[in-house]
Amino acid sequence: MNCYLEKRGISNENGIRGVRRGKRFGRVTFPRHKLSTWTFLFGTIFLLYFVVFGLKMPFHEKLEDSPLIQQRTHRDLWASEAGRPPLTPPPRRANTINTATTSTTTTTTTTPLPSSPPRGKRHRQHIPCEIGFAKSVDYIVEPSHLTNFTQFSLKYIDREEKASWNNNFDLRFGGHQTLIERQQSFYAKNQTLHCGFVKGPPGYPSTGFEINEKDKAYMKTCKIVVSSCIFGNSDFLRRPTSKQISGYSKNNVCFVMFVDEQTLSKLSLEGNVPDDGGKIGLWRLVVVRNLPYKDMRRTGKVPKLLSHRLFPSARYSIWLDSKMRLHTDPMLILERFLWRTKSEYAISNHYDRHCVWEEVLQNKRLNKYNHTAIDEQFKFYQSDGLTKFDPSDPNKLLPSYVPEGSFIVRAHTPMSNLFSCLWFNEVDRFTSRDQLSFAYTYLKLKSMNPDKSFYLNMFKVSHFPEYINVYIQ
Repeated sequence: MNCYLEKRGISNENGIRGVRRGKRFGRVTFPRHKLSTWTFLFGTIFLLYFVVFGLKMPFHEKLEDSPLIQQRTHRDLWASEAGRPPLTPPPRRANTINTATTSTTTTTTTTPLPSSPPRGKRHRQHIPCEIGFAKSVDYIVEPSHLTNFTQFSLKYIDREEKASWNNNFDLRFGGHQTLIERQQSFYAKNQTLHCGFVKGPPGYPSTGFEINEKDKAYMKTCKIVVSSCIFGNSDFLRRPTSKQISGYSKNNVCFVMFVDEQTLSKLSLEGNVPDDGGKIGLWRLVVVRNLPYKDMRRTGKVPKLLSHRLFPSARYSIWLDSKMRLHTDPMLILERFLWRTKSEYAISNHYDRHCVWEEVLQNKRLNKYNHTAIDEQFKFYQSDGLTKFDPSDPNKLLPSYVPEGSFIVRAHTPMSNLFSCLWFNEVDRFTSRDQLSFAYTYLKLKSMNPDKSFYLNMFKVSHFPEYINVYIQ
């Protein structure tokens, strides 16, 4: 024993203590010469487990289908945010609203509301595409064909009077448009219609969206406008990339960012303080007081859809959501999306969804708005003839029924201004989700004016938002 302990480098005195400890704890030690036995035993148990219970291995699968190596590039479209399993898809129902009228009978088939979401689908992969802009602002010239667009005169309701029988008159920024007035407003003709900024009777307070006189005077001078907004401190300020903007645009284009007082205070705390001209970079900040809606999304639709009201002298406007950064000269954008295509309104289709039915379900799944309010709006549109989008229809009026909506290019023509007013009135009457009302508004405008053209360029988007070099950052 002494020889054994000496070989292990332990003295005789300590070795005696070591032997005693070995006896005391001998039951829980594993002798060295049995290590291979234990290894073999555990290996056998491991193999027996998988023989009994099985293991799905990727040896006989395609590489891209293997569950062990495939990256998770999508999530179930209808799985809830809390991790619940996806809902069972609804049974197949009628696809469209078909109204067939004969001399004796009229049969109407109405598509039920999409109440149950379909099964999850793989998220589509989008590849950026190249957009052929002109080489330089110096090479482009404003075309003369704008006078060929449909011409008529629009005026806007500025004030509403209180009816003698109405003791509970409530002020509304969009006014109190009746259904009869709404129907008549879709005709492209000389008319006076609701289009926001409606004041109450004399002596009543403002309906909101108040801008100081200095900013109003500046906005009246604008001929070409790039605008955006941040309300409720919902985003941070993204400045246009100055080196990409030509000297011509810097001198002739108004870059206006609408903010409320809360957002302005937050920007100041972050070190973004406007200079003496009210500018941060290229953006001129215009402060809006007394916001007309509690819903900040609905308030944001005022500068988004009513640029012709805010900038009464402007011929063109470009709208960017605040989540986007302008990285291309505005004049190149006008040439590419309006002048080259001879259009008066340009907006991209959604990169994934093309049917209002899909958009309704997505808004419900993500709880973007009250479900009952969405259903009421959707039922109204269906009763007025809205059908499902059919991509195979050779006579379809739009390449998609769902716009992306974060980027809009407009010529301030009568039809473009009318469409913007009609679209805003739908947002004011129903939900603030403007993607739900876009197709209905356009299709109704076209159906009620079959002999009058409205040149809308709805272009494809391959990967939001690189299609115009406007980047999310």
